[in-house]
Amino acid sequence: MHMNKVGMGVSEPSAAKFSVERIILDKTNLDEVAGWQSEIQGPSLKEKIRDSVRCSVGRVWIWILTWIPVLSWIPCYSIQENALGDLVSGVSVGIMHLPQGMAYALLASVPPVFGLYTSFYPVLVYFIFGTSRHISIGTFAVISIMIGSVSERLAPDDYFIINGTNGSVIVDTESRDELRVKVAAATTLLCGIFQILLGLIRFGFVVTYLSEPLVRGYTTGAATHVIISQLKYMFGLSPRRFTGPLQLLYTLLDLGSLLPQTHVPTLVVSLVSLTVLIIVKEINSCYSHRLPLPIPIELMVIISVTLVSHYIDLRDVNGVDVVGEIPNGLSPPTVPEMSLFSSIVGDAFAVAVVGYAINISLGKTFALKHGYKVDSNQELVALGLSNTIGGFFQCYSVTSSMSRSLVQESTGGKTQIASVISAIIVLITVLKLGPLFEELPKAVLSTIVFVNLKGMFMQCRDIPALWRRNRVDLLVWLVTFFCTILLNLDLGLVASISFSLLTVIFRTQCPRYSLLGRVPGTELYLETDSYKEAKEISGITIFRSSATIYYANAELYQEALLEKSEINVPKLRKLKRMKEEEEKKRQTKKEDKQSGILRELANKMMVSLKNVSDRRHGTDCERIINDNGIATVTHSNINWGFQSEQDSENAEKHSIILDFTAVSFIDTVTLNTLTNIFRDFAEVDVTVYLAGCQVCVAEQLERGGFFSGSVTKSQLFPSIHDAVLYCLSKSKRDLASSEFSQDMPCITRL
Repeated sequence: MHMNKVGMGVSEPSAAKFSVERIILDKTNLDEVAGWQSEIQGPSLKEKIRDSVRCSVGRVWIWILTWIPVLSWIPCYSIQENALGDLVSGVSVGIMHLPQGMAYALLASVPPVFGLYTSFYPVLVYFIFGTSRHISIGTFAVISIMIGSVSERLAPDDYFIINGTNGSVIVDTESRDELRVKVAAATTLLCGIFQILLGLIRFGFVVTYLSEPLVRGYTTGAATHVIISQLKYMFGLSPRRFTGPLQLLYTLLDLGSLLPQTHVPTLVVSLVSLTVLIIVKEINSCYSHRLPLPIPIELMVIISVTLVSHYIDLRDVNGVDVVGEIPNGLSPPTVPEMSLFSSIVGDAFAVAVVGYAINISLGKTFALKHGYKVDSNQELVALGLSNTIGGFFQCYSVTSSMSRSLVQESTGGKTQIASVISAIIVLITVLKLGPLFEELPKAVLSTIVFVNLKGMFMQCRDIPALWRRNRVDLLVWLVTFFCTILLNLDLGLVASISFSLLTVIFRTQCPRYSLLGRVPGTELYLETDSYKEAKEISGITIFRSSATIYYANAELYQEALLEKSEINVPKLRKLKRMKEEEEKKRQTKKEDKQSGILRELANKMMVSLKNVSDRRHGTDCERIINDNGIATVTHSNINWGFQSEQDSENAEKHSIILDFTAVSFIDTVTLNTLTNIFRDFAEVDVTVYLAGCQVCVAEQLERGGFFSGSVTKSQLFPSIHDAVLYCLSKSKRDLASSEFSQDMPCITRL
């Protein structure tokens, strides 16, 4: 190795330079040199079954640690290093759980106390089975609104209208809420079952189909649903309930028509609470580096407004809607209404997928930041168990919360012990402090929801960033956002995933096709359109596709190859056939000469040929009689249609190299397309070679019977440079006349 400056105008003062001398390798030589293993012996089916059922103390313990991760880290828990941070973090998150749990319960269309239950049971389950150390499991706005849409669809107010005094019509809220709790619990149970099953079959990779732009666009659209759903509480209105596509627009129009009926005391409470929350939240954000803990403004507002509501009697005197009765203690477990499963199966699966996508994306973010691993399949199982067990305790579906998780991590939380401490705070509230919040106005909970959705709406800043980075991802974001708003949450998710997959298909169907040229003095082959120093090699066409080739784009690949190579195969095939016919005619004439054909017969043939040629080509024919009395025909100006400068160059092309480095698999359609390409170009004396095939691709070609007949493994090369050197060494004429002949010896220079 030399430490010399590399040529070609490279500006680095000291660039490494080395060379390798070896033979030109095709597939056959490569297999011999590299020691190809035709069959990699793996364990047989019998051995796999035997290993899977083999039982020992060590294997049982590993299995237990895999499925119950808390046992792997709790014995090593360091009180000195982690206890203080987990305590402070747990208290902070627990204080956030209280207002968010009650507020998000309104989104799920269930009484606020069930939001507190949801902030307790699932948190303890995730502590045992989860693998993330920093996320905070519990209520989340998007999941809550998805549950609420199911609850309101199956238990609308119209089903519970009763006649009141003086002929008035009122809603039996007690019976309505009872049914909605059953619907929410059944949806949560079925959602958990889906997540557990997906985790057991190692289906954690399903989240990869939910790209980041899709998830962020979906959550932003869902946040819009949340905002609209809370306006009725802030204005004290009772709009009609709409279902199906465009329900958000219909709800907005109905709210607009009801604005003159706004309940002023409720609006005042909402505006005052919203103003205080926004101001203090901004202070928390601006001075986060100076404050040891964020100011628990949500809890402070709840306590303050509850006291005001109690002493001035907002409910009875001013008609402000309040939380109402909150029972003391925990409710016993009950079996959810499984008869509802047939009506909620689609919604439950959508909640399962969206909840897992949010959970794993947030979990992996913190894991990457702090240097540990999150098991995607175990996260599915942990989240599924949290929802399944929570369903029996009348909880609704949970996932990780972005705001609480950030607080848990930023206040020093190191493990899920912080979540246990937050659950204890919720438990104390449920057991002893619940009735104190009975006079809390629902409008205050709506304002808490409003303020906590700021982070989701800040995701709109993705739009200018994606415009600069990747406009296809921007299109996915926008389509997802508008589909979620216009088609509702369930149909919006289906439409968004479908569109996202279509963009992948579109990208593979319309890849970039390019010709490659060699950079002088190197073995690099780059796109001639992008690099002006990359020069095409005379007689050789190097063709590359930026995407893998499969049934959806195989025909497009063949068409692009014909266009880029500028080799008109049908015309050249016709020209070759005409030349063969001409040669056959010459052979016939030679035989006629030997058999002594009469001069008169030759003259008649000449006249006949002249007439045909004049009619078809408008060309001149001459009759020449030699000394032996034999007639020959000379065509002076025959125009075959192939004499342009371009076609003259095409006639000299002898090789095409297909760069297969981007190809990851071969299907039947691709195999047939390749066979046709090799056959068609071979008919016009152009040889096609493959370069850069992966091992799996070469194996698939061989299994498909591609290397049979006229195509051999000698046409398959590990690199483009090997293929080029082989083509040049095979064609001595091109090697001698090529401008690269002095620069491209058969010694590969790297």
